[in-house]
Amino acid sequence: MDYHNAVLLKETVDGLAIKPDGVYVDVTFGGGGHSREILSRLGPNGKLYAFDQDKDALANAIDDDRFVLINENFRFIKRFLRFYGAKEVDGVLADFGVSSHQFDVAERGFSTRFEADLDMRMNQDSKLSAFEVVNNYDEEQLRTVLFQYGELRQAPAMASIIVEERKQAEIKTSEQLKAVLKPFLNHQKENKVLAQIYQAIRIEVNQEIEVLKELLLQTPEILKKDGRLSFISYHSLEDRLVKRFIRNGLFEGEPERDVFGNFEVPLKKVGGLIVPSKEEIKQNNRARSAKLRIAKKI
Repeated sequence: MDYHNAVLLKETVDGLAIKPDGVYVDVTFGGGGHSREILSRLGPNGKLYAFDQDKDALANAIDDDRFVLINENFRFIKRFLRFYGAKEVDGVLADFGVSSHQFDVAERGFSTRFEADLDMRMNQDSKLSAFEVVNNYDEEQLRTVLFQYGELRQAPAMASIIVEERKQAEIKTSEQLKAVLKPFLNHQKENKVLAQIYQAIRIEVNQEIEVLKELLLQTPEILKKDGRLSFISYHSLEDRLVKRFIRNGLFEGEPERDVFGNFEVPLKKVGGLIVPSKEEIKQNNRARSAKLRIAKKI
């Protein structure tokens, strides 16, 4: 199955500072690129657990006694690691991008390039699809989704026109959605605006922000002392959450300080922000917005 080349492969795995007998987790298995690199650095007593809620990813499972692939959402990381007897791990890797496979299989509905039913579910058993969001959310809900997750200033007008148009007939396909939103798609910025619209709906369908928060909150509990996380984000909403949680253990506000003005946080950043080289972007255009942040448990 054609999955994308792993983004920032060496840098992300280097960030885990692999111990040969360590226990690691790849929460976004996909095509298995990062997992294979981790396994190549593990010794015979090392262990790697991987998560992927997309059934298509199961075809990429690695035949290795040190490897376990769990077909579940990584929001359940602590529960499933405990099920397998791994209460603490040495590192967690995540690449939050949508795989090239998901973009390139038209019927999955992730890409603006194809005529397809509105879907966008990473977990194909999920009840909430892009169709449900577009046709059943009320105007205020739609406005919030488009504004918060797509950062679209015209979100109120877009939500209004969607609600009006669906009164005539359900909006079932990507081409129908494009037709409805055509007034907002001027020629120069059409692809950019469409990408923002699709991003907003996809994030809502897959609860990506809530799931990321749940993962981050569990990392201090499952990491051993000096254990590491190595996370790649692709848009500012994700990156801000990762950056803030690493910095102060919260998503909003500031942590409580003691009488001396000091505060305790569970994680400490390792190095600075890492982005792909020009050469990598040239080879893989989907890497262009990737941002890697590394941290360790204090």
